[in-house]
Amino acid sequence: MKMWLIIFAVLLTPITHAAGEYTQHPLALAFIDKMVEQHHFNRKQLLTLFAKAEKKQSILEAIARPAEKTKPWHEYRKIFITNERITQGVQFWQENQAILSEVERKYQVNAKMVVAIIGVETGYGRNTGKHRVLDALATLAFDYPPRAEFFTKELEALLLLSKQQKQDPLSLTGSYAGAMGYGQFMPSSVRNFAVDYNGDGIIDIWKNKGDAIASVANYFKEHGWQHRAPAFTRANKTATFNEELLNTKAKPSRTLNELRTLGISPISGSFPGNMPAEALSYQQENSIEYWLGFSNYYVITRYNRSQMYALAAWQLGEAIEQARKN
Repeated sequence: MKMWLIIFAVLLTPITHAAGEYTQHPLALAFIDKMVEQHHFNRKQLLTLFAKAEKKQSILEAIARPAEKTKPWHEYRKIFITNERITQGVQFWQENQAILSEVERKYQVNAKMVVAIIGVETGYGRNTGKHRVLDALATLAFDYPPRAEFFTKELEALLLLSKQQKQDPLSLTGSYAGAMGYGQFMPSSVRNFAVDYNGDGIIDIWKNKGDAIASVANYFKEHGWQHRAPAFTRANKTATFNEELLNTKAKPSRTLNELRTLGISPISGSFPGNMPAEALSYQQENSIEYWLGFSNYYVITRYNRSQMYALAAWQLGEAIEQARKN
């Protein structure tokens, strides 16, 4: 009987992983070879670094249940569109109004969108993540086969970024997926889109609000954001509309005139007939809402591929802007 109790206790004990196992992992060793050969890293230093990296079972469990894939729209929306988050968004805008105004002029990206993204991602910097990014990316690169290629590239970008900025990779913290700072940039996005707003020679998206705000704006600019243009409008769908045309995750290509002919059109507002749009559906508790997403909708999905994320971020920005006026 005691033996069964011991076995049961072992099964209930959380899985932990000692540092050092990645110095024996075949994929990690192959990665180290690549970094030495292609980027001239010091092998001994990398082995020392990866001896301190830890595989995290909690990260593997978290990535298997993202909210975008487990919740319908009406539940997902409630996570982000709250009175508290709107109020905090107004406060963040007020505290950083000078930076936001200058960034909007320079990058031609609506301030409300930048504020909303930071609000959705980290609650305006309140929760930027406590995982060591090295642990997160090593775990997902070497022990999560479905997206190993993506996270291996991000791990490579992390080491190149750390080398470029003279940072200790072990000091960088972020989400379970390795996203960092106010705007939750992956390492490759930091390297490609983050900016040194205050000109001090360091891109600091963790503590420097100017760098963080400008980096989000630059990301949107580089992906084709159209200043002051709409991202969404509510739509009516006829029974004849082919529902296979909904939610295709493609860049908007059909014009509003074409979509009207097919059986879906804006409920209100005046939009050019040649404006490209994507037909979208969102599950409410007892019905389905239909929307049209324009080019700016697609830009938001370059930040996060989920169409629910895109509408939530847009609606949060609209709500914050309206609350500022009241």
